[in-house]
Amino acid sequence: MTKLALYLRLIRLDKPIGTVLLLWPTLYALWLAADGVPDWRLLLIFILGTFLMRSAGCAINDYADQDIDKFVKRTANRPITSGRVSGKEAVAIAVVLTLLAFCLVLPLNTLTRQLSVVAAILAGTYPYFKRFFAIPQAYLGIAFGFGIPMAFAAIQNQVPPVAWLLLLGNVFWTLAYDTEYAMVDRDDDLKIGIKTSAITFGRYDVAIIMFCYAMHLAILLVCGWQMGLRLWFVAGLAVAAGMACYHYTLIRHRQRDPCFYAFRHNNWLGGAVFAGVALDYALR
Repeated sequence: MTKLALYLRLIRLDKPIGTVLLLWPTLYALWLAADGVPDWRLLLIFILGTFLMRSAGCAINDYADQDIDKFVKRTANRPITSGRVSGKEAVAIAVVLTLLAFCLVLPLNTLTRQLSVVAAILAGTYPYFKRFFAIPQAYLGIAFGFGIPMAFAAIQNQVPPVAWLLLLGNVFWTLAYDTEYAMVDRDDDLKIGIKTSAITFGRYDVAIIMFCYAMHLAILLVCGWQMGLRLWFVAGLAVAAGMACYHYTLIRHRQRDPCFYAFRHNNWLGGAVFAGVALDYALR
């Protein structure tokens, strides 16, 4: 493979699911903060910023895990752990992508720029939480949902309580889908001593995942109702709830492939939530 192809694999350009899972909560936060009419320039900034920061996070994650990934079946061929990209190259790519993302928010207000620094710190430190934190997916949920307070800050120049509540809801959603993801690697992670929610939750993993889905949707319902959303929003949540029930049928036997499919299917769950928010504003 050429170096460029390896760099693109490093930032997961061939696996956009992570970017999409980051993007859905950011998008519905923009719609909620702007009362259904976000500025197209802000949309462009946040979409590009989400892509750049997710890509930078992947590079840092692989740098941090280069001595671990080789022992995990699913990650053994990643560019760094397989020796085809150096750690220095990965760090350089992450720094460049982070700087590009920061340039995007420079035209925005001071609060948004300050929050972008926090977001970068969260993205850069998450990979190391797997060494000592029993449920690193909760920390990932904060990192993956930090576009929510940033969206409110960019539009309203403040972060109201409802934005923090939405962030909490995103933590529950991330706990659900990333525990499904961690269930795929549980056997390998047990051997090498990595901490994940799938290991911490043990035999209660499926029940806790379903609880997290329920909390995520309940928090969204409270927030949306408080902000005046009604029929189409509730319909979107109902579709998302149906998808969460479908995920139960996939993960209840804890088999690798169905668990991984359930994780990837969260793209549609997040899309259903966003569609409900967008339609409720559009069809008023």
